[in-house]
Amino acid sequence: MKSMASFIVLAFFTAPFVSHFSWTNLGIITAVKGAETISHLGLQNLPILLMVALVLFAATVNILIWSASAKWALLAPVFVPMFMLLGYTPELVQAAFRVGDSEPNSITPRMSYFPLILTFLHKYDPRAGSGTLIATMLPYSLVFMIGSTLLLMAWIALGIPMGPEAPLFVKQ
Repeated sequence: MKSMASFIVLAFFTAPFVSHFSWTNLGIITAVKGAETISHLGLQNLPILLMVALVLFAATVNILIWSASAKWALLAPVFVPMFMLLGYTPELVQAAFRVGDSEPNSITPRMSYFPLILTFLHKYDPRAGSGTLIATMLPYSLVFMIGSTLLLMAWIALGIPMGPEAPLFVKQ
């Protein structure tokens, strides 16, 4: 129960938001308006550009919300339908989200393991603080983010399915 406490607290505050989001249809409205905007800009046939934008958005949100499941619970009701309206599968959307969500974790002060990593850093440098840890991990985070994004871009460019019976594009 102790290990689940943080998730239960998170779910307690997230559930009413998700419920109201669903009740008001705000997610669907935002998804439709977002898909219309992307279509009007003529970007609907640029999957690499759109997925890189989603990666960068997820990485930015990662600084504010540290729980991957909470971020997905908040973003999926908007981005999955929006990209499905544009012809992209939920699997591709989730892959782009995961790239943006996972790489900046080591530089996010709200990450649950940040104090633990800082404690280990103090073992080797007693004067080190949060800034030292972030400055040390920033180059690694950026390199992994660039590498993962390039891999995602290549995956899309080559048209490789996301998995068995999981194509990149919705059949229309």
